[in-house]
Amino acid sequence: MRLPRRPRLLIPVLIALVAIVVLLLVFAGIYTDYLWYDSVHFSSVFSTMLLTQVLLFVVGAALMLVIVGGNMVLAHRTRPMFGPGMFGAPQGADRYRVALDPHRRLVFLVGMGVLALFTGSSTAGQWKTWLLFANATPFGQKDDQFGLDLSFFMFTYPFLRMLLNFLFTAVILSIIAATAVHYLYGGFRISSPGGVHATRAARVHLSVLLGVFVLLKGAAYFLDRYSLVFSDRGKVFGASYTDVHAVLPAKGILAAISIICALIFFAGVIRPGGMWPGAAFGLLVLSAVLIGTVYPSLVEQFQVRPNQQSKEQAYIQRNIDATRKAYGVDTAKVTEYSAKTDTDASVLQTEASAIPGMRLLDPSLLSPTFQQKQQIRGYYQFPEQLDIDRYSVDGKLRDTVVAVREIGLPPEGQRNWINSHLVYTHGFGFVAAPGNKVDSSGLPVFSEKDIPPVGDLGDYEPRVYFGENSPDYSIVGGPKSARPIELDYPQQGQQGDDQQNKTGQVNSTYEGKGGVSVGNFFRRLLYAVKYGETNLLLNSNINSESRILYNREPVDRIQQVAPFLTLDRDPYPSVVDGRIVWIVDAYTTSDSYPYSERKSLESLTTDVQSSRLGVPQVPRDEVNYIRNSVKATVDAYDGTVTLYAWDEKDPVLQTWRKAFGGVVKPASEISQDLRNHLRYPADLFKAQREILTSYHVTDANAFFGAQDFWKVPEDPATQKSKQPPYYVTMKMPGSDTERFSLTTTFVPNQRQNMAAFMAVDATAATPNPQLEILQLPSTTAVQGPPQAQNLFESNPTVSERLNLLRGTAGATDVLYGNLLTLPFGGGLLYVEPVYIQPRAESSGKYPTLRKVLVLFGEKVGFGDNLSEALQQVFGGTVATPPEQTPEQQPEQQPDQANQQPANSSALSSALDRAERAFEDSQKALSGTTPDWKAYGDAQNALKKALDDLAKLKSASASALPSSTATPAPSGSATPSASASSSGSPTAAAPTPAPSG
Repeated sequence: MRLPRRPRLLIPVLIALVAIVVLLLVFAGIYTDYLWYDSVHFSSVFSTMLLTQVLLFVVGAALMLVIVGGNMVLAHRTRPMFGPGMFGAPQGADRYRVALDPHRRLVFLVGMGVLALFTGSSTAGQWKTWLLFANATPFGQKDDQFGLDLSFFMFTYPFLRMLLNFLFTAVILSIIAATAVHYLYGGFRISSPGGVHATRAARVHLSVLLGVFVLLKGAAYFLDRYSLVFSDRGKVFGASYTDVHAVLPAKGILAAISIICALIFFAGVIRPGGMWPGAAFGLLVLSAVLIGTVYPSLVEQFQVRPNQQSKEQAYIQRNIDATRKAYGVDTAKVTEYSAKTDTDASVLQTEASAIPGMRLLDPSLLSPTFQQKQQIRGYYQFPEQLDIDRYSVDGKLRDTVVAVREIGLPPEGQRNWINSHLVYTHGFGFVAAPGNKVDSSGLPVFSEKDIPPVGDLGDYEPRVYFGENSPDYSIVGGPKSARPIELDYPQQGQQGDDQQNKTGQVNSTYEGKGGVSVGNFFRRLLYAVKYGETNLLLNSNINSESRILYNREPVDRIQQVAPFLTLDRDPYPSVVDGRIVWIVDAYTTSDSYPYSERKSLESLTTDVQSSRLGVPQVPRDEVNYIRNSVKATVDAYDGTVTLYAWDEKDPVLQTWRKAFGGVVKPASEISQDLRNHLRYPADLFKAQREILTSYHVTDANAFFGAQDFWKVPEDPATQKSKQPPYYVTMKMPGSDTERFSLTTTFVPNQRQNMAAFMAVDATAATPNPQLEILQLPSTTAVQGPPQAQNLFESNPTVSERLNLLRGTAGATDVLYGNLLTLPFGGGLLYVEPVYIQPRAESSGKYPTLRKVLVLFGEKVGFGDNLSEALQQVFGGTVATPPEQTPEQQPEQQPDQANQQPANSSALSSALDRAERAFEDSQKALSGTTPDWKAYGDAQNALKKALDDLAKLKSASASALPSSTATPAPSGSATPSASASSSGSPTAAAPTPAPSG
C-alpha cells in the first residue's frame, strides 16, 4: 500500500530538519572555538590544528576509499560473465545477490561513506604524530644499539608505525571486501564434496592481496627491530640480551622469509591451485612460531637466566644512563652526609641563630583560616590548597602563603541565571601572609588583605575574572553610560554615601579585552546553541558591548592554546607588574626515548597533597622523557595567555615551535618581576624523586641487586600516600646563603630511617638547576620523617601537653602541619608546626598555630614558637627569628633581665601546681562514682594557680618575650620551658580552664 503524499513528504522534511540541527551544532562548536582562539590571539594554533586534521582526514579517507573501494570495484568488474548456477544448483549467494543487486550502488556509497568517516577521524586524531614527524629536530645523540639519532625513535618511528598500521588495515579490509564481492557474484563457490571452486580472476586478485599483506608483514618485522629499544622483556626497560642476540636476528630472518612467502603468493597469479599459497602460509606461521617465539624463549631460559646479572649488565647500564638523562637527573650531585645526632653545643647554637624565618604556615591546612579571616562575604572562596611564593618582608624575600579571593556561588535564594552569569562574574583581591609570622592568636599576619586590597604589594588590578573556580561562563561589559550590574565588591554604606553604596554593593562594568564579543544577534545565537540557553538571546542586559568569558581556568586556557604540552596540575597566583597572573609550569613529554624507563606520570606525581587538588585536568599517561620547557602565564583580569620557552635547547620544544611558529616566546622576553616569581615545578620534582628512588644507583651490578633502593616516605601527619615535597628557604651544607628550595626525603625500602635528603634551587635562576642529594651512610639509623613523627607523639611531655590542648572530652583537634627537614649542624633538623581546631562541626571553625615541635638527634623541643623550641633543644640563647611581629618583641632592659630568673622560678612553681590540680580533678572524675568533693577542691586549687600565673605574667610582661602562638585559651596557664632530668627538653602546655 502506497503512503499518502503528505506522510511521504514528511519523512524527508524530518531528515532535513535533523541534518540542519546537526550541522548547526557542529558549525556553532567550530566557529565559537575559532572566535575563542582569535580572542586570545592564538588563531594560528586553531588554523594549524584544523588544517592538519582536515588534511589527514581527507588523505586518510581518500587512501582507504581508493584501496578498499578500488578492490571492491575490481572484484565486481572481474565477476563471471555467465548466469548463476554454473557450478550447479543455485546457492545462498545467488539469493543474496538478487536481493542486493538493485541497491548495490546505494549500499556501496553508504558503506564507503561510513568507512571514510571512521578512517578519516582516526587518521585526523594522529595530527601530533604527523607534526612531530614533519618538523623533527635532531637530538645530536645516537642510541647505543643502532647508532641512529634519537629523533628517529622520538619522531620518525611513531609515524612509520602509524603508516604501517593504516596499510595493514586497508589491506585486511580489502581482502574481506573483495572476498565478499567475489562470493556474491560467483567468483568462487564453496561446495561439497568438491571444496572451493574459484575463477582465475578471483584467484589472481586474492593472491595479490595476500602477497601484499605478507609483504607488509615483512616490513613490520623489519621495523620491529627498532622497537626493541622499547622492549620490557628483560630486567629493565629497553633491549635486553635476549632481544639483541635472539629477537633482533630473528626479526631479520622473518622479514626475509616474509618476502619469499609474498613471492609465492604472487606466483598464484600464473600458477593455478592452492598448494603453493598453502605452503607459503604454513612456512610463515611455522617460522613465526619457531624463530620468533621458541628460539628467543630458549635463549632466555638456558643462557640468560642462569647468568642474568652478567648477561644483562651492559643493557642495564644502558637503561640507567638513558633514564637518568631522559628525566633530567643525570647531573644530580650526590654528597655523602654524616648526619650527626649530636655535636658541640656552641656550633649548634650558632647555626640555630642563623636559621632564617622558617616557614611555619602550612598551605595545605590554612584554607579554612583564610576563608574565615579574608572571605569578607559568603560568595567569595579560597582554594582548598593554598600556594607558596616569595615576597619581600622587612626588606628580605620570605616564603609567603598566597591565594586569590575568587567568586563562588551567589547567596542562597539569589541563584538564578542573571546572578550566576551577569552579576557574580569575578573575584576580588590577592591575599598573602608571610610563612614565618603569626599574631598572638596563632593567626597569619596578612601582608596583603581586605577589600579593597591593602598591604605591601602596592597598586595592582585586583579583579579576578579568570581563575581556578570561575563560573563556566559570564557575560560582561557594556557602554560607559549604562548602569553597571556586575558585583565589584561589597561595601558597607555610610552616611552621605550614594544609594549604590547604601545597598552594601559596589558595581562595575568590565573594561578588559578578554572574552568574545557577543554584540550581534548571530553570535548570541551561536552561543545560545552552544550552551543551550535561550536567555543569551532574550536578556536585555546583553548589549552591543557585551563579551562572553569562558574557558576560564588557567590550566584549561593554556591546554587549549598549547595542546602539545603537558601541564603541572597546580597553578599559583602572583602579583607581577601590577597584575594578578596565574603561573603554570608546562612540560614536553614523550614515551619514545630509547631505553628510558616508562612510568605513569599520574603515579609519579601523586602524593597526599596532590590528592587534595582533585582530578587532574589534562591527560596523564605513560612517559619516559620530560622537560620543563615552557613557563606559561594567564592574566587574571583579561585572560591573556603567554607562553615562554624556558628550556630552549629541548629538541621536542624546538620541534613544536617549528610546527606552531611564533606561539612560544623566547625566554628573553620574561620580565624581571615575573622571573622573581618563577619556581622549580613541583610535578617535575616529584617525578624526578620517584625515578631517583632506584636510579640514584648508577652501577649496573648494584642496580641488579636492588639492595640500596629507596622510597618516598608516607606523609607522617596523615599516614596516607606519599609525603609531598616542600618549598622552604634553607641553607645547604657548604653554602653561605639561604635560598628558596624545593626539598624531599628518602627512606630505604622496608624501613623508615632516613636514607637521603634532596633539594633543588627553586628560584628558577636557570632552566635546569642541579639536584643536590645528601646521602646518609647505610650504617647509621637517623630518624626518617615517620620515625620523627613517632618520637614527637610518644614523647611523654609532648603527649601530655597535646592532651591538654585537646581539652576535656577531646573538644579540640590537634593538627600537625608540614614536617620540614633541614640539614643542620652536620645532622638533620625536623621542624613541625602544631595547630588546633575546634572539633565541633561548624562552618566557622579554622586552625590556629599553637606550638612548634623541633627534633635533632633524640632531643625534642616543644615551644610556643620556633625560637623557644630551638632553645630547648640546643640550650643557650637562640636569636629570635622574625616569626614574631614587631609589637611582640619589646626591647629588654637590664633590670628586666635581672627580674627574669625570679619570675621564671615562680612561673614554674605555679604551673606545676596548676598541672597537679588538673590531674587531681581528672582522677576525681575517673572512678565509677565521681568524687565531687575532691573535684571541687582540685578546681579551687587550679583556680588559685591560674590566678597566680596571671599575676606573674602581668608583672613580667616587659621582661619576657611574647610568643608567636596563642599563649592559652581563656583561663589557661602561660607555658614555660623546662628540661627533664634525663636531659631531654620538655615544655609545659596550656592548662584548660575548669568547666565548673
